[in-house]
Amino acid sequence: MNNVEPGLLGFLIVAAIGVALVFLLISMNKQFKKLGPPPEESSEENDEGTADRGLDADIGDPAAKGAKRR
Repeated sequence: MNNVEPGLLGFLIVAAIGVALVFLLISMNKQFKKLGPPPEESSEENDEGTADRGLDADIGDPAAKGAKRR
């Protein structure tokens, strides 16, 4: 009867992958913190623009997409 188990080597490989994952998540969080929020001026302009024309105002309007009318 063959009894095959992962043993110590399998555990060490899984543990190494877990440790690498933790370091990658820490690094990713640092990079996201460097990005920061967008400047206040551009977010206000975007809010005003979408409020005036609606989010999907140009859907179905061929002139808005640059299509030629026949």
